[in-house]
Amino acid sequence: MTDSPTLLHQLDDLRLDNSFAALPPAFYTRLAAQPLTAPRLLHANEQAAELIGLSPEALQSETFLRVCSGQQPLPGGDTLAAVYSGHQFGVWAGQLGDGRAHLLGEVVGPHGNWELQLKGAGMTPYSRMGDGRAVLRSSVREYLASEAMHGLGIPTTRALALVVSDDPVWRETMETAAIVTRMSPSFVRFGSFEHWSSRRQPEELRVLTDYVIDKFYPHCRDAETGGASGTDAAILRLLAEVTRRTALLMADWQAVGFCHGVMNTDNMSILGLTLDYGPYGFMDTFRLDHVCNHSDTEGRYSWNRQPSVALWNLYRLAGSLHTLVADVDALRGVLDGYEAIFIQAFHQRMAAKLGLYRWQADDEALLDALLKLMHDQRADFTLTFRRLADAVRGRPQGFQDLFIDREAAREWYERLEARHAQDPIDGINASGGSMGRADREPAAEGAPSTAASHPDAAAQARAQAMDAVNPLYVLRNHLAEQAIRAAKTGDAGEIDTLLHLLRDPYTEKAGYEAYAGLPPDWAGGIEVSCSS
Repeated sequence: MTDSPTLLHQLDDLRLDNSFAALPPAFYTRLAAQPLTAPRLLHANEQAAELIGLSPEALQSETFLRVCSGQQPLPGGDTLAAVYSGHQFGVWAGQLGDGRAHLLGEVVGPHGNWELQLKGAGMTPYSRMGDGRAVLRSSVREYLASEAMHGLGIPTTRALALVVSDDPVWRETMETAAIVTRMSPSFVRFGSFEHWSSRRQPEELRVLTDYVIDKFYPHCRDAETGGASGTDAAILRLLAEVTRRTALLMADWQAVGFCHGVMNTDNMSILGLTLDYGPYGFMDTFRLDHVCNHSDTEGRYSWNRQPSVALWNLYRLAGSLHTLVADVDALRGVLDGYEAIFIQAFHQRMAAKLGLYRWQADDEALLDALLKLMHDQRADFTLTFRRLADAVRGRPQGFQDLFIDREAAREWYERLEARHAQDPIDGINASGGSMGRADREPAAEGAPSTAASHPDAAAQARAQAMDAVNPLYVLRNHLAEQAIRAAKTGDAGEIDTLLHLLRDPYTEKAGYEAYAGLPPDWAGGIEVSCSS
């Protein structure tokens, strides 16, 4: 990051707001975290720390360790666990809440306000049958995943610190405890709204809705020219904005082969962030119906169902807001816009991945043919798209080698070549800066293009743009597993290596070929579940 103000060396110097803690007491329970025994700082994230104005030196202080291990509160903070409810695997689960998380406080940082939360800091009134702890295995996975998603440019919570201990925690086997300090502008979720609606407490629901609008979506209060004004209109605009952000998030997930694994309504961020990393996975072998969560025996949260599940969850949110907005048709009308937003964003992202400047109607068949080929041939998701750029450069062998039927792969690529010949190279941004993003603008009509007059230069420009949107490094399960195994010995070297690669996943780095290749045979035996 650049142009940052002077960073603070002490946590005591942080400025806090604690706006969620200023809500009425019904929204949370104030309680101290339960500290780990003999905690050790395994890793601290200097990039995340800069967001709240902390220097690298502050991360090595005894106060930082004590705060991130639950031994003392955040100076100026107001520690609490929030209550919410939700649907889990499509079934109403009733009251849930922060069963193993403690919100420490909201820091006013040089890059916005960030709530700090300890995950794995002990039991709360919302733990139900849980022990309130997180294990090293799942904590390393969350720590890495949030930073990997940020590197991909996908909205996400962040991770500040990873603290470990020898405290025993039972999951499928006996493991050791850990705490992740994670950061988000807010941890409010769809289930936060469902909670008050289900309990028929409209006043509390209105308080929450006003809080979210005023703090995060103040523009929803502004009446559009000739549009409606008043509370109902503001809530409808809130729903529209959450719908838009959720649709864009789903397009982002699908475009990188990411599966969340537990898309329950209590895991859906009201800000459109990727929230609550558990049994997630970046696909290796592509399957349209890939399920990353071993606990998801019905395949509810498979890769191809994620966009429709997100809409189902939005309907649950809209149903909660119906407590405040009587006009069902107006609420449904907002949700009717979801599909178009998602499809447009997904097509833009996939067009960029295929090296196309503009998506055309016929491109649907081209993409479907590739996905079917990948599905049938068990091709690697990430490498298929990455190696397409090499094919554009005139080196198709690497792409074809990913398929059992190399001839079928060659025939499909010839279709893509023909499509490239119709695509205006003028629009290709060789830096990859905005290609494929929902907010990109086409190049000016008639703009001169050096590449257009030189076929070799045109191919290079197209391939370079493809590399800028097709990651080479993703957090594959076996890479996370290697980091976990090292962390168990107190070695954070693999975490450092992965963060180095995942923060810039589009740029090839010499000496790290093993991190960009096909997964080893043993990776197929890795299973992640809700306990992950």
